[in-house]
Amino acid sequence: MEQRHLGRTGLRVSRIGLGTLTWGRDTDEHDAADLLKAFWEAGGTLVDTADVYGDGEAEYLLGQLMEQLVPRRDLVISTKAGSVPDPDRRFDGSRGHLLSALDASLARLGTDYVDLWQVHAFDPETPLEETLQAIDLAVSSGRARYAGVSNFCGWQLAKAATWQLAAPGIRTRLSSTQMEYSLLQRGVEREVLPAAMDLGIGLLPSSPLGRGVLTGKYRSGTPADSRGASEHLAPFVAPYLDEAASSIVDAVTTAADGLAVTPLQVALAWVRDRPGVAAPIIGARNALQLTAALSVEALSLPDEICRALDDVSAPVHRYPDHDWSTL
Repeated sequence: MEQRHLGRTGLRVSRIGLGTLTWGRDTDEHDAADLLKAFWEAGGTLVDTADVYGDGEAEYLLGQLMEQLVPRRDLVISTKAGSVPDPDRRFDGSRGHLLSALDASLARLGTDYVDLWQVHAFDPETPLEETLQAIDLAVSSGRARYAGVSNFCGWQLAKAATWQLAAPGIRTRLSSTQMEYSLLQRGVEREVLPAAMDLGIGLLPSSPLGRGVLTGKYRSGTPADSRGASEHLAPFVAPYLDEAASSIVDAVTTAADGLAVTPLQVALAWVRDRPGVAAPIIGARNALQLTAALSVEALSLPDEICRALDDVSAPVHRYPDHDWSTL
């Protein structure tokens, strides 16, 4: 699998990443082992997790598999911290919480360091410089090799990255931002992606298949074994089952038919090759689904197909994103 630099850093990652959102909950240890082995054998390196996935079970399971199945040195492990199970405060970006969470993640993963550590979300109740100081401490102590953020909007990302760049050699530059990005969700193109590209930050798209909808599996209803039929994941899929999404899925399916490939391959190739993207994160349920996704490695979409998909899925961005004189 092709390797890409993560932002303006020396860290190289496979251009498709393996997500572990459902590990320890919907994905058991046997399926997780099959997924990790198939990913590794295909040349994949980037494995994405978080301290809250499966209430910590995803990290623990990944740690067990690294010990038994796949060498730690062959993987780029990315984890996140900051989300908390508190209805009154969903995110805690305080230095104390973040560093304690990182130590707990390392214990579950069974490793001395993570390759990439990301702040899971912006915390409006904590001064940003305090949150960023936790990143500096994590890297300077060797517990994290690189650092990034997740779910920061455009101004939050630009402020954080600029603060870090203001003291080169003292503060750790941000290398990544993880955000939802697909043909069904192009909101990052408004401000986040331009900021990331200008500041040398690599984008790691989550849900690159539109929460599974872009595979076309929901065109004739909700399959019984799909996430849309799952009690706790159905609300996650529901927003992309509307008429607007349906027209985009139809366009993806038409393109796939014309290229003799699958809608999954078309949707994934589109987001993988967007400017500024380092590696989409795939959350497959089993090795068969993952193998289907990894087969996109050999596919590059023709320019005319990309333009057609761009047009049918184009978000409405007016003032101030467009030149005001043209409005």
